[in-house]
Amino acid sequence: MFELALMMLTFAQETTLSVPDWGRAGIGVGMGLILMGAGLGIGRNGGSAVDAISRQPEASGPIGTNMLIAAALIEGVTVIALILAFILPSVK
Repeated sequence: MFELALMMLTFAQETTLSVPDWGRAGIGVGMGLILMGAGLGIGRNGGSAVDAISRQPEASGPIGTNMLIAAALIEGVTVIALILAFILPSVK
């Protein structure tokens, strides 16, 4: 959400009486949605892993390993999405 605030601040400072650049506001909203989705995904991943470990404590090793791999994959997709959301609108 920090990215959204920065984009909106930049948007507010650069607007004049002409047509505002709504693309920058869209980038901020898109980045906020990307980060919210990643947070929800990792939270659900961790919650499910803790639930599974509480049901079968002897399987905590493989469950924890799989949880960390899934969290790393979610983070990787999030970083790629953030980079694309920030770079692609500037390419013309």
